[in-house]
Amino acid sequence: MSNSFWTVVGFTVKNKFRGKAFLITMIIIAVILSVAINLPYLFTKFSGEDKPAAVGYLDSSADKLSSQLFTVTRMAELVNKYYEAQEKPDIKLVPIPDAGSAAANEEALKQAVADGKIDGYIEFTPKENSFPTVTYKSEALMDVGAAQSLRAALQAVKTEAVLEGGGISGEQKSLLLAPVTIDTVQISTSGGAGSVGQGKSETQQAMDMGLVYVIIIMLFMAIMITGQMIASEITAEKSSRVMEILITSVSPLKGMFGKIFGMFLVGLTQVAVYVAVIIINMTLPHNAETLAGMNIRLSDIDPVLLCYAILFYLTGYFLFATMFAAVGSIVSRTEDLGQAVLPITMLSLAGFYICMFGGLNNPNSMLIKVTSFIPFFSPYVMVTRLGLSDPPVWQVWISILILLATIFVVGWLAAKIYRAGVLMYGKRPSIKELRKAMKAYKV
Repeated sequence: MSNSFWTVVGFTVKNKFRGKAFLITMIIIAVILSVAINLPYLFTKFSGEDKPAAVGYLDSSADKLSSQLFTVTRMAELVNKYYEAQEKPDIKLVPIPDAGSAAANEEALKQAVADGKIDGYIEFTPKENSFPTVTYKSEALMDVGAAQSLRAALQAVKTEAVLEGGGISGEQKSLLLAPVTIDTVQISTSGGAGSVGQGKSETQQAMDMGLVYVIIIMLFMAIMITGQMIASEITAEKSSRVMEILITSVSPLKGMFGKIFGMFLVGLTQVAVYVAVIIINMTLPHNAETLAGMNIRLSDIDPVLLCYAILFYLTGYFLFATMFAAVGSIVSRTEDLGQAVLPITMLSLAGFYICMFGGLNNPNSMLIKVTSFIPFFSPYVMVTRLGLSDPPVWQVWISILILLATIFVVGWLAAKIYRAGVLMYGKRPSIKELRKAMKAYKV
């Protein structure tokens, strides 16, 4: 490539990084990412959620003398034992002394909540030869977390009490309560070199799904943010008449792709900064423990999937970037840009939503298979198929070839539109005017 291409690239990159608004926006997003990653930790520190919630219950002396299977005292002991066995218990039962009457007991429990001794309390309504009705009361509206935790604990307690009452031995009880585990392994039925599904474990499948999420979101952000920047840059240069100088010294093809590549480098820098911020925050001591518990290992990522994902990311970016550049060249005012790029934005949104609401749930559906060959959707959809299923290698490469051919055709058309559009001022040109101008120029 000649120097003129790199001159446009350098001009685009320098012009962007010199803008204070761009740098401030990048810093603000980096700060927001840092806060978002550490938000769960901050919530636990400032809200006290790192300590178990105190739940009160009525400690009745008469209940202790009862011979019934499901007494309050017995269940409280078993529930506390259930939570003590956990590494990080989220609930602790606190006994509240019997006040002598139902009304006085209710008042004592409410007073304990008001004094901050307990966060809520649990009541048991006895049933003959059956598990009692349980009610959890607290000041919080829809205290779902505590209720769900107590439901799981009481279910375990109920099972424990029934098994002990039935005279089952400890060995039989352990065998009965032992969870059934099923290992899932992804297989490849297509085989051949370059196949993605090759007997993956659950951890490897989870990492592949995570990679699919990351690539889809990154591509969507690159198209929506960088594409808009490309179109707005071209429109701004056109409205300021700078374009008239550029177009006389640089061929339209080099000018357009120089700007696209320059914006790609700007976007890549943004992504690198955000990734660095994420990695730094995720490796902080309070987040490192969470990552270790999630069993996240980058070595489990399939290198074949990673190569395909990068390839579809790059081709998808350049396809949409050329369309944004073409549309930006025919708009004379930045106020009209939003409406002009709306069809391209909708195309990108359609591919994104097909994956998020269809592909991630059913990657082998007919909709996903068909759209994986449509070039405006395939950068999203084929990555989803590769990560969550095992499409034949020939289908993957047909999709890539269709995408590359589309980039060539769209790039050629975009260059002609760009060459004609940047010199047409005033109102947005009609299709007839644009076609006539395109015929007059050769790319």
